Amino acid sequence: MAAGALKRVLEKLRSALAKDPLETYLADVAGVIHVGAHTGQERDLYARHGLAVLWIEPLDEHFRELERNIARYPRQRAVQALVTSRDGVEHTFNIASNAGASSSILELAMHAEAWPDVRYVGTRRLVGTTLPSLLAAEGLDVSAYDALVVDVQGADLLVLQGAEPLLDRFAYVQVEAADFEAYRGCGLVADIDALLVAHGFAEVARRTIGRHPSGGRYYDLLYRRVTGGAARTA
Repeated sequence: MAAGALKRVLEKLRSALAKDPLETYLADVAGVIHVGAHTGQERDLYARHGLAVLWIEPLDEHFRELERNIARYPRQRAVQALVTSRDGVEHTFNIASNAGASSSILELAMHAEAWPDVRYVGTRRLVGTTLPSLLAAEGLDVSAYDALVVDVQGADLLVLQGAEPLLDRFAYVQVEAADFEAYRGCGLVADIDALLVAHGFAEVARRTIGRHPSGGRYYDLLYRRVTGGAARTA
């Protein structure tokens, strides 16, 4: 067995032992588009799976650090862009105090009650693009990527809406969403679910990553394309 093939088999075994479906699915894909890269915190995880990765990040300072962080991974590349639901629309991008981790084109709402130490400390004016337009502009073939990861702080539904022409090309979609209005006008879990189910996906895993004092939760959600419709499997 070739060294590369052996490495992939060993990674599948390691992932299976980990038993975290939000990681183990990576053993079944060849490439990931990650919208909302920040500084590429998952780069080592993706590299262990030998994945082709397209990182997308809008902010200058995060993008520069992202490029430095992935420089040693030849199968990972980064593109600087704000991905949303429409092409050519200018947005106010709000920069958060927690090293930019909670930055968003949406205003804070109940997020401020769940994480009172986080506030906005600046803004940028950025022009958005849809994922299909960005891939076309970069000359990239979506078939190289069979998983889509979206982590854009309340604007995840907007990214998915803009990407609808491509959603049928993905085997998995991983997204962050809350069941409370963390950001003003954000897509909720039910909204994400409705869109993805309409495209033949079913939720297969969720992990709580935050809680609101009133009981609402913030989740990492994993959806898998299913055969013959939208039956929920989890």
